[in-house]
Amino acid sequence: MKLRIFIIIFLIYNSFTFAMEKKPYHHLPDGTFRNPEGSPERPKSGDFSYFKFIKEKKKLDMTVPSWVVEEKEKVFSNLEKYKNNDYIAWIGHATFLIKLGDNVIITDPVFSKNAGPLFFGPKRYTNPALKLNEIPKTNLFLLTHNHYDHQDMSTIRRFPFKDSKVLVPLKLGKYFTRYRYKDVNEMDWYDEIIVSKDLKVTLLPAVHWSKRSLTDTNKTLWGNFLIEYKNKKIFFACDTGYGNIYKVLGEKYGPIDLTMINIGAYDFRPMFEHTYYHTTPEDALQIAKDLNSKKVLGTHWGTFVLSLEPIMEPPVRFKDNAENYGFKKEDAILFKIGETNSLINILSYN
Repeated sequence: MKLRIFIIIFLIYNSFTFAMEKKPYHHLPDGTFRNPEGSPERPKSGDFSYFKFIKEKKKLDMTVPSWVVEEKEKVFSNLEKYKNNDYIAWIGHATFLIKLGDNVIITDPVFSKNAGPLFFGPKRYTNPALKLNEIPKTNLFLLTHNHYDHQDMSTIRRFPFKDSKVLVPLKLGKYFTRYRYKDVNEMDWYDEIIVSKDLKVTLLPAVHWSKRSLTDTNKTLWGNFLIEYKNKKIFFACDTGYGNIYKVLGEKYGPIDLTMINIGAYDFRPMFEHTYYHTTPEDALQIAKDLNSKKVLGTHWGTFVLSLEPIMEPPVRFKDNAENYGFKKEDAILFKIGETNSLINILSYN
């Protein structure tokens, strides 16, 4: 009898050990997630002070130059102009419309006035280029991670096209099914979904984290989306810091025709000396280089104050440093909020 019990315990233990060994590196035993192997780690003891942050934030010049925002009339006229073309339109922050054939994709849609629960969190200093009820019909909704400036529950709840196919990292599906979205797909890193004959979307690793409350740190996954359309590749970055994973992804998936990547929200000094999970403009260019990208489009600036760099510093540093990373200045692309341009024009900038 004792021998039988010992054998059963031995088999259960070995089955559990084998199952854990099979789990990918980014899956932890407690059900949470971590960044790719070799990624930088933020120090656990930082001198972060919310009151210090607010004090420093008040020193920022909040003047928004006229060139940053497209006039509303032109937003509508350009959407009409390009409606029969493949195009990209910037609504603000990380929210884009990407039309590819018969598919209209929306990314990380945030239409609320602030990035936080209820009326808390950073307020927008530029409005979305369109109101939520003004956006064209979408059929594909991409969400990269659960931070409030990307996963906006008010927008998700009020979204007018709940028949859109929804692609989200692991454990984020519940935020959509509760509001009766019809086609919600949770993805792990490297999972692929065929959307149509010409369109495939893959979730790829990013160097970031997830959190919406005091108790859910890294309980949901985060990631970048690789959008493959006909013979073109668009890399849409989650918020990300720099990491060696991008050289690996470049070797496996490059060359990339267009990398869309965060260039703002990186300066938290004097609280943290370095940014770990948001790229600087230079880091963003390095990632684009690692991915063997032909063009790179700066995102995640001009909307919310999430860190302490001057609000117009990211686009300037992005452009000024392009040539240091092997890009022509024209290959480091900046949109106005509300700008729409055809994909063929974007990829043929020279």
